[in-house]
Amino acid sequence: MRICFLGESFVNGTGDLECLGWTGRICVNAQKKGHEITYYNLGVRRETSTELRNRWHREATYRLPKECDGRVVFSFGVNDTTIENGKTRVAVEDSIDNIHNILSQAQQLYPVLMVSPPPCTDEAQNQRIANLVQEFGLVCQELNIPYLNIFQYLQKSTIWREEARNYDGAHPRACGYEEFAQLVDRWEAWKNWFI
Repeated sequence: MRICFLGESFVNGTGDLECLGWTGRICVNAQKKGHEITYYNLGVRRETSTELRNRWHREATYRLPKECDGRVVFSFGVNDTTIENGKTRVAVEDSIDNIHNILSQAQQLYPVLMVSPPPCTDEAQNQRIANLVQEFGLVCQELNIPYLNIFQYLQKSTIWREEARNYDGAHPRACGYEEFAQLVDRWEAWKNWFI
């Protein structure tokens, strides 16, 4: 099984001194259970959904040729909600259009999972992220793509919040990513890939 993880810095694992993030951790756990995985971390720092829309297909299909058991996990959206020049980097309606386009194309080619964007320490931005989390959930429901809302859990996590606050205001360290990974590891949709 080859799995591409596509998204932004949280997919990349920014801030984790162990260089695993949540994606590396869930793949290590799957390997320990005897599942052979080729793991591609395709997270790009500061990337918006518009930028991801422009690159994901080329990068995924290059790594997941038709003859292999290719899978794709997406997680993005935080950078869309960042304020620059007085407005969000990507308007909500454009974010919704981007995720719909990305996921509807991807599901024609591979089994697909979507993990919501996580929270940061800025409360105003968290409100914008929470709105996007809901909108993304509706798109996934419409497309019948499994969706894990990790925002609601990590927002209540003392470890996630404190590590992010003590680092750069957004990204946690290893313990925060471990919490993120545990949420994905327990997710039925992820576990079903290994039955």
